Amino acid sequence: MKIAALALLLGVGACATTGAGGSGTLHEDVVFTRYTPLSRSVEIARRTLPPVTFARIEQKLLADKHKLSDQAIDLKKEKFSIYVPGAAPPPKGYGLLVWIPPWTGPTHPKIWRPPLDRFGLVFVAADNSGNDESILDRRLPLALLAVENVRARFPIDPERIYVGGLSGGSRVAEITALAYPDVFRGALLNAGSEPIDGSGGMYKPPAELYQLFERTRLVYITGDQDEGNLTQDQISQESMHDWCVFDVKIEIALGLAHQTLDAPSMDRALKALEEPRSVDSNDLASCNARIQRELAVQLRQAEAAISRGDRESARALLKSIDARYGGMAAPAIVELDVRLNALTSR
Repeated sequence: MKIAALALLLGVGACATTGAGGSGTLHEDVVFTRYTPLSRSVEIARRTLPPVTFARIEQKLLADKHKLSDQAIDLKKEKFSIYVPGAAPPPKGYGLLVWIPPWTGPTHPKIWRPPLDRFGLVFVAADNSGNDESILDRRLPLALLAVENVRARFPIDPERIYVGGLSGGSRVAEITALAYPDVFRGALLNAGSEPIDGSGGMYKPPAELYQLFERTRLVYITGDQDEGNLTQDQISQESMHDWCVFDVKIEIALGLAHQTLDAPSMDRALKALEEPRSVDSNDLASCNARIQRELAVQLRQAEAAISRGDRESARALLKSIDARYGGMAAPAIVELDVRLNALTSR
């Protein structure tokens, strides 16, 4: 099914502002004004790129201090759609679902209004945040700026801020949740996911952030007829388990292929996001200890290769560690890369 058809199923381009199966209000063509340091280009790079790659980029940025504060998004030129439930917010505020679509144009959650109402969730999506747009320069910062501005307009419970998406948007939602677990407490991954071992372009953030991600709720939901993405979901789920991410819920959208969730499937996905969390601290500690032992062995191997002047082996080891462990390997891997570069320049 084409993206345009998926958009029509969800109600993209709908003009209604109230009703349509929900008691809330849709705000269209909203222009935001507030920025956040979290959406600065250098901060996004720090959280999404492997540490050696980021260290090299940072050196170039330091040469131009102005660039360190750059925001890739000009909010005056951007538009967002916001759906707000009709009922009064819960005592701690509404929840918030930031949606990243695969298509170009606005996203109006026409068929999702009843489940959004039931769970008291504000819905926001940026226009022009589809698969043809840059992830780090547009899709991710637009999601962060949506959170900043919706929180300024409505009472939002910080413990119920989620990011989700469909297909390519789901993969961006996974990157966003991985990089910003201090913002997003959960992710709804609809028909699109990757492993987090670096093989699919998803790199772990700095260690203090990754520890938060380990307690992030992940909900996978894919149509039972979408065989390719069901297989990919299983690969991603196994990767999460291997890397100590245990708070994972799996839902199947019955009767659906690679398409937008229907209202009952969205209701189940939101219920899974909202359920009480339970991660065994002992299991988590044991898993993390294993990861640290494995990482320490590989770092020692890279250091030994540098010490004996084996540049080729050292370079291959550092490249592998950088991608696989990401920010968990910093700062040790950055220091080893500096030593290797010094050795190479002799």
